[in-house]
Amino acid sequence: MTYNNSIKEKVVTLRKSGLSYSEILKKIPVAKSTLAAWLQSVNLSKKQKQRLTERKKQAQLRGALARKDIRIQNTKKIFIEAKKDIPNIIKDPFWISGILLYWAEGSKQKENNPSSTMRFSNSDQKMIRLFLEWSKKYLNLKSSDFAFDLYIHKTGDLEKSLIFWTNIINCKKDDIHVYFKKHQPKTTRKNVGENYHGLIRINLRKSTNLYRKVDAWISHLCEYCGIV
Repeated sequence: MTYNNSIKEKVVTLRKSGLSYSEILKKIPVAKSTLAAWLQSVNLSKKQKQRLTERKKQAQLRGALARKDIRIQNTKKIFIEAKKDIPNIIKDPFWISGILLYWAEGSKQKENNPSSTMRFSNSDQKMIRLFLEWSKKYLNLKSSDFAFDLYIHKTGDLEKSLIFWTNIINCKKDDIHVYFKKHQPKTTRKNVGENYHGLIRINLRKSTNLYRKVDAWISHLCEYCGIV
């Protein structure tokens, strides 16, 4: 498509006023390749570059604030919905066991990373099995929703440990990512010897909202018990 010079002049003027490519395209819808060709020879002054950088920062800030607002509203909705579950599960020993287990041993979201996923780590096979079954029952997860990491000391028996954990969590060896820990000769740890199989970390895929639900359950459980 051919454009007249007046359109090109308007584009150059907008660019020099501090507008980004996307902002210019909203005002003057031309092909991106055409826009780039028109502006490649446009030299901006230091002040113009600073203005453009500041506009970009402001746009990023507005986007971040908008996403934060959506996250807060979504978390509030999850909190309200989670409270409706309590009457049906508060007297269920299995649910109580799992929620307390995750509260004590599971990962927690942090202020600087409010969208992190759920992780549960332990070397106790019964705790691992309980959390897996609990997640399937109360979070409606399938086996494909889990990813596994094995943390084992270099002096440990990797093959034996992999066989041990694949039987516990019912998966293939290739489904477990292995991470080695550095050996400390003067270690005081007690999990050594034939019964040492390393530590398994269960990662729940795409579980940001599931964490918020579990966190809400914990809050409602505390409220039910009079702990506020």
